[in-house]
Amino acid sequence: MRVDLHRVRKCRDGQALPTVTLGFESGRATLARAETEQRPTVLGLIASGRMRPDAGTVTLDGRADARGIRRRIALVDAPDVSDPAPNVTVAGVAAEELMFAGIPSNPVSVTRWLGDLDLAHVARVPIANVDPLDRLRLLTELAILREGVEGLVIVAPDRHGGDPSAWWELAKRLADRGFAVLVIAGDASAAAIGATAILARMQGDDLDDLPDAEMPLAEGGLA
Repeated sequence: MRVDLHRVRKCRDGQALPTVTLGFESGRATLARAETEQRPTVLGLIASGRMRPDAGTVTLDGRADARGIRRRIALVDAPDVSDPAPNVTVAGVAAEELMFAGIPSNPVSVTRWLGDLDLAHVARVPIANVDPLDRLRLLTELAILREGVEGLVIVAPDRHGGDPSAWWELAKRLADRGFAVLVIAGDASAAAIGATAILARMQGDDLDDLPDAEMPLAEGGLA
């Protein structure tokens, strides 16, 4: 499966989202750069088929199919769109998503499911107070439980803090499981991920391609 955005833009003057061209596909993690408070969410909505761009095209395997994209791509942690309410506990977030996925969501089942992820110790913690990497691992694992989901668009994981390289490794592990993964983050995070990869390669570690090689440059200051 491959999703392509070709010269998409939101708002006539591009204030909501300047012109962007990018693609993401099954078995690969792609990092897109987007700055300002609004643009990561706008890009995420368009890439997941949940918002129509004012210009440009979005295709699924070469064809316009917004419904198919919505069905097969989960939008993860987009601010004010798909992020959980900050005061809801981890157990509460899990119970709701397990229910939507058609999986038993009673307290015993939720506890067991969280235990399988080694997250049982934060079951009663509000999601806003959870470690950034644990938060993302929870939300992505819940997202892929839904029937038909083959890809993930993860919006602004860097807004929660933590090491960008940690959530980038998580994204690559999801891609290794066959999912198409698009992560939308700021320039500073992209630079940090690239620097970490370059340093590790200089030290002789066996790494995949550098992140910059995985990010098709896009017009409008995004990649």
